[in-house]
Amino acid sequence: MTERKNIYYATPGLLAVIIFASDFLSTEIFKSGYQDFSVWFLLSLFAFVCGWLINKTLGYNHGGKVIFAVIISVSFISVVMITMFREYFGLNDLLVENMILYLLRNVMLGSMALFGMVTCELLILQRDKVNASKSRDEIRNLLESAKREANIIIDEAKIGADKIIYEAQKTADEIINRKNQLEMQLKELIAAEKELIKKYESEE
Repeated sequence: MTERKNIYYATPGLLAVIIFASDFLSTEIFKSGYQDFSVWFLLSLFAFVCGWLINKTLGYNHGGKVIFAVIISVSFISVVMITMFREYFGLNDLLVENMILYLLRNVMLGSMALFGMVTCELLILQRDKVNASKSRDEIRNLLESAKREANIIIDEAKIGADKIIYEAQKTADEIINRKNQLEMQLKELIAAEKELIKKYESEE
């Protein structure tokens, strides 16, 4: 896991190299022709991609702090280097305006990295929002399906209960009818026995 984290920090290192390399390019990109402009465009694109990768690997909050630290550290190194080697950069007089111009280039590339990171985070949030919406729809559909199944089960249970009650009532009615028939037969039998007894007594 530690080795993987170290690999993640290689992207901010690459971003620092890109920002530092911009100090050696001409500041007059539109006056020097399309070649320097193309180089600036590629550096901006690389910075954007670095910001995207930093957001993917280090996260939005920590990645933003790392990019900000890279901008500050590279800007400080650039100021020191330009101050020490101002003849190489064509600055005979160390003017504040020239120093600010170099710092703005560093900040511009750092801002492109931040823009890449923000763009990546927005896409991630949009994707999570879509997934959350789909999950809510799926949960809603599952709840509706479960509700329908529950209603079907309840209806079937009611039908089954009504059927059981009907069968029980039918059985009870049959038992009552059977009882009544037995009582009537018993009464008829008793009446017949009484008549036989009376007839037997009258014959004696």
